Amino acid sequence: MDPLFPALTTARGEALRFGERSLTYAELAAAAGDLAERLRDAGRVALWATPSLETAVGAVAALLAGVPAVPLNPKSGDAELTHILGDSAPSLVLTEPGAELPSALAGLARHDIDIAIDVRPGADTGPADTRAGALPAEPAPEAPALIVYTSGTTGPPKGVVLPRRAITSTLDALADAWQWTGDDVLVHGLPLFHVHGLILGILGPLRRGGSVRHLGRFSTEGVTRELASGATMLFGVPTMHHRIAEALPGDPELAKALAGARLLVSGSAALPVHDHERITGATGRHVIERYGMTETLMITSVRADGEPRAGTVGVPLPGVGLRLVDEAGAELTEAGPESVGEIQVRGPNLFTEYLNRPEATADAFAAGGWFRTGDMAVRDPDGHVRIVGRKATDLIKSGGYKIGAGEIENALLAHPGVREAAVTGEPDPDLGERVVAWIVPADPEAPPSTEELATHVASSLAPHKRPRAVRYLEALPRNDMGKIMKRALKEE
Repeated sequence: MDPLFPALTTARGEALRFGERSLTYAELAAAAGDLAERLRDAGRVALWATPSLETAVGAVAALLAGVPAVPLNPKSGDAELTHILGDSAPSLVLTEPGAELPSALAGLARHDIDIAIDVRPGADTGPADTRAGALPAEPAPEAPALIVYTSGTTGPPKGVVLPRRAITSTLDALADAWQWTGDDVLVHGLPLFHVHGLILGILGPLRRGGSVRHLGRFSTEGVTRELASGATMLFGVPTMHHRIAEALPGDPELAKALAGARLLVSGSAALPVHDHERITGATGRHVIERYGMTETLMITSVRADGEPRAGTVGVPLPGVGLRLVDEAGAELTEAGPESVGEIQVRGPNLFTEYLNRPEATADAFAAGGWFRTGDMAVRDPDGHVRIVGRKATDLIKSGGYKIGAGEIENALLAHPGVREAAVTGEPDPDLGERVVAWIVPADPEAPPSTEELATHVASSLAPHKRPRAVRYLEALPRNDMGKIMKRALKEE
């Protein structure tokens, strides 16, 4: 049976670096192997997912022990934490020493992860091949590995049970698409309580036998430093890439560092085409987008050896089935910008169930094992997928047309007077719904008018996609992953 971390027993050199602290593969095997022995009978454990070396070691140890881990967002409020802990019922919480835990965790046993070695880079830690004894036997592919909670935008967060085969299949498919090897050094500053930062950003390099340098807190200075000193890949969310695009004109060292990277990846939300163009123009490098969800892990990606195409999330990954269906559930066979359908997926990358929610699990699947993503998309003739938004918040039915908010947002962001943009629909007695643009103007003292923006969108897309109303904000509401919270906009 293929182990999740084959490199733990073979790879040499640095595996993890967080700031001034690092672990070689030998040291990681020893630290995680020792903790795994202690967790064998723990049942299910919570992981206080701070951006720390201890969080990474705790995740690896739980996976080695075959104990499902529940990553907890340190920024969650007490009500959300109480719900997650009550729903998942962990026996203890793993945390870095000295971390202050909120009152919601007061009744849960605590285990501080003690890495009993000098973890400074270059410290003398003994022979490089000193490792733990025999690591635990690899659990079955269907065994639960992680229980990751959704953001809870439509109700209490649901626990998504991810089996080991979902993690291995996704990471191996990405290795194929991105030509990801043990020679790659990944840099990122993503949170470790979710799929992007933890599974792709920590487990991904460890499965390949490469290394990861975590910034702790994202900064363009940190990106420059790490890419200029040997890192080959950068992962980020659109907010991070937007900050990079904004900084590039005045930061030649950042531009040089990005130009030397092998792969720049954006995910968790759509990266505006305008930011794609600014980064490529300044560095000569294209940002690759991929698409996935907590329940599906990764579904599609632009390939490293393929054609870069801003505005698409690429093609289905190896082993992943993808189809677009209309409102009646019939598969769409026509490609093109007007053939908008819901993405449905099946394959080894899928979750097992929503914890303690059999009805929600059953409702999430269509006949034939197709998972209903709730995301709307169109396909180019060659199969590249373009996400146009969420079915619940981004599909606007106006004047008999189905309109995706995403393409209008990209059009708005191409206007020089727009810094940020979001698009929603609202009831209209004549059209059914009308397009509403929420704008953060580049110059708050002289924002572009509704007529100006409507003309701009109509000239680049189609007249029926122009905004009928424009609302101005100082900032768009976003969650921890940089996604715009459109329900909050509608409440305003």
